[in-house]
Amino acid sequence: MKKIAIITGGTGDLGQSLIDKFHHNNYIVYFTYFGNVERAKMIEEKYPGTKAIKVDVREYSLVKEFIERIYNTHERIDCLINNAGINKDKTISFMNQKSWLEVIDTNLNGTFNCCKFVSKYMINQGYGSIINMSSVSGIKGIEGQTNYGAAKAGVNGLTKTLAKELAKYNVRVNSVCPGFIESDMTSNLDEDRMINLIPMQCVGSPDDVSELSLFLSENRSKYITGQMIAVDGGLTI
Repeated sequence: MKKIAIITGGTGDLGQSLIDKFHHNNYIVYFTYFGNVERAKMIEEKYPGTKAIKVDVREYSLVKEFIERIYNTHERIDCLINNAGINKDKTISFMNQKSWLEVIDTNLNGTFNCCKFVSKYMINQGYGSIINMSSVSGIKGIEGQTNYGAAKAGVNGLTKTLAKELAKYNVRVNSVCPGFIESDMTSNLDEDRMINLIPMQCVGSPDDVSELSLFLSENRSKYITGQMIAVDGGLTI
């Protein structure tokens, strides 16, 4: 029997890597998107059985509705990956309130919304794995990312607390914290400068993150919960 995975923010480079990994490992994947309709359709065509859902994860009632629909269809949700996120980098002197609120709302509130409704069903079924996509910015300070770092630190706090709340129901919650990963979100950064900060002297690939996410979703990691696991080439050492 195929397992059911929900991946938010599926049209970015990391989102598509996650979809690819889970699709090829016996999951029916539902992924959310917000703006990139063409790429969502392309992903559906490339991965038969995968289903795109247009939803803004910031919208509490819309998140409730789409998660409820998936559960009612399959009577199970095996894994949730909260991958939807944005960045609007500037030093705080030049950051406006809109940029602050948008990043917090998408990255932190969106994660809360999905955790809120998926956890109810996972408690009822007596198992499940929630993986919150955080960042090294939530562990250490990175200049120009006060909004992003604050949101991801919040995600890590949410992860630890929710892991304690759900452990007795056999539901595990972990954060994956990517460092500098080749993706659309890091394409405007100075790669040479990044590499000089990384002990392994290279940037990572989306596959490095999706491979760990698959491991955390399955029974192989049944004794791991409440952890922040960095995929960063040693950046946070």
